[in-house]
Amino acid sequence: MPGKLLATINSPDDLKRLSYEELNTLCAEIRQYIIDVICTNPGHFGASLGTVELTVALHYVFDTPYDKLVWDVGHQAYAHKIITGRRKAFRTNRTYKGLSGYPRMDESEYDAFGVGHSSTSISAVLGMAVAALQMNEKNRQHIAVIGDGAMTGGMAFEALNHAGATNTNMIIILNDNGIAIDKNVGALKDYLTDVVASATYNRFKNKLWEMLGGKTGKPSYSRTFLKKIGNTIKSSVLGKSNFFESFNFRYFGPVDGHDLKRLIKVLKDLKQIPGPKILHCVTVKGKGFEPAEREQTIFHAPGVFDKKTGDLIEIDGNGDLPPKYQTVFGKTMIELAELNDKIVAVTPAMASGCSLDLMMSVMPERVFDVGIAEQHAVTFSAGMAVEGLIPFCNIYSSFMQRGYDQVIHDVALQNLHVVFCLDRGGLVGEDGPTHHGSFDLAYMRSIPDMIICAPLNEIELRNMMFTAQLTSTNSPITIRYPRGRATTTDWKQPFKIIYIGKGRKLKEGKDMSIITIGHVGNFALEACRQLMEDGIDAAVYDMRFLKPIDEKLLHEALANSKKIITVEDGTVIGGLGTAVQEFISQYEYCAKLVKLGIPDKFIEQGTPGELYAECGYDTDGIIKTAKELHAV
Repeated sequence: MPGKLLATINSPDDLKRLSYEELNTLCAEIRQYIIDVICTNPGHFGASLGTVELTVALHYVFDTPYDKLVWDVGHQAYAHKIITGRRKAFRTNRTYKGLSGYPRMDESEYDAFGVGHSSTSISAVLGMAVAALQMNEKNRQHIAVIGDGAMTGGMAFEALNHAGATNTNMIIILNDNGIAIDKNVGALKDYLTDVVASATYNRFKNKLWEMLGGKTGKPSYSRTFLKKIGNTIKSSVLGKSNFFESFNFRYFGPVDGHDLKRLIKVLKDLKQIPGPKILHCVTVKGKGFEPAEREQTIFHAPGVFDKKTGDLIEIDGNGDLPPKYQTVFGKTMIELAELNDKIVAVTPAMASGCSLDLMMSVMPERVFDVGIAEQHAVTFSAGMAVEGLIPFCNIYSSFMQRGYDQVIHDVALQNLHVVFCLDRGGLVGEDGPTHHGSFDLAYMRSIPDMIICAPLNEIELRNMMFTAQLTSTNSPITIRYPRGRATTTDWKQPFKIIYIGKGRKLKEGKDMSIITIGHVGNFALEACRQLMEDGIDAAVYDMRFLKPIDEKLLHEALANSKKIITVEDGTVIGGLGTAVQEFISQYEYCAKLVKLGIPDKFIEQGTPGELYAECGYDTDGIIKTAKELHAV
């Protein structure tokens, strides 16, 4: 249950009647409410705990939703949802047909922009601010809250560069907690550390600015002179110019992001200063829950946990379950790297999520975390491939969409041997449409010379990885696999080569042919076992490779039966079903084809099982389709 004060908050207007003491009490109640809900209904935990005071201060000072507030990525927006009329519904967060785990424009007028992927907030807010100028709305404020490593994304820099050349009324809140999912990396991280360490200088400079009328925004000789003096002092104190001011932003901070009274005062001041501004807030990810403060990576999205002790709770087994595909990938990378000294690994800030942290712990010099920068990750891999290394570039499927041009232009066009490991292929569950890997099979299939494969199980994943680093081809290779658990605990078997473009028959059957790729082949096998009880005998073909596709196996499947079902955990437009349809047309087969997969729409959040059932390609969906086709 929410606290007594929180129970009275139904909109940001309710905040404005509270005293500072009551606002601090409210922050404590919001933080506890997030803990109470997320411990049993998992979500992005630590980031939202770290922005409670900042959220309250923003809604207290600004007139949302008239003033536009955009949360980059959205990991940190739970307090925002709770105080903008969604307190009761928050218990449905990330559940099937419940609240989205991210801000969405169609969910609330307070969600000024839909988010989910990193580094978009500054561009969006800049566009809104420019639109306000066009419509002569000079008093409207535009605020972007960016943190959790999102400032390392190239798009954020592009937006800074553009925004600094405008006179737009916008404020960027840099929520500096030093961590995305894993610890932040790169020169910007080091720079922000230096800035925080030099807080005395920044307070001195900002105080002088205020004393000489900085809040008015009116140019003056004294203020221009101060800026020159400030830059001189800055160079002597920091040894470098201010990064953000080089983009023509007024920089303020760093400030304590948990000091509510100070935040409110600073934000009120910033409202009075025209032009682009940046406020550097230092926060603690997981603030107020000691286990989350101590283990920030684990408690980014911890799953179910004991809210008293912080102990994680395994809800679907007792430790004897099959491993996750991600774990198999990480451990296999170590084995392959020990066998082949040309192998290196690249990840855009997802080391723990994709399990490259395992390899990083034993051979850190061969694993490169490039920050949230998918485009750079792809071309960086291409550069290493030019010099004879074999990069395994692991990027989540939905994030690879952001590096698609680089895949085509910098890798495929130049016939470079980069192994793209697309984690989270298919429907990923509770993260919803921004994170579903719906399109990878289709978008990779359209690239000339791209080899595309997807494993039926973890043993196949290992063998595909083994094959990818042995192949003599210069073609890029995509290995695509889902989020979640594999099929057996007996996964660590000797490596075997899988011949490129070679599929296999998993089950004989005369009544119809079910053609699959990837993990969903297991659904087809189970469906066939149950169909046998109803007298329907279906064959199952695991294509393994979408490109090049095994034409000999397709000829066999079509010779076996003219009733064909394709099953894939990806969009039905452009993937396996489309490839089979093209094959049928090319060779003029007279066949009845039913394509199962993700339909031509964006799929909302829910458990994978719920979403597979909605899309109709779980075991029950395959059985239903097979029975209908058999009756034709």
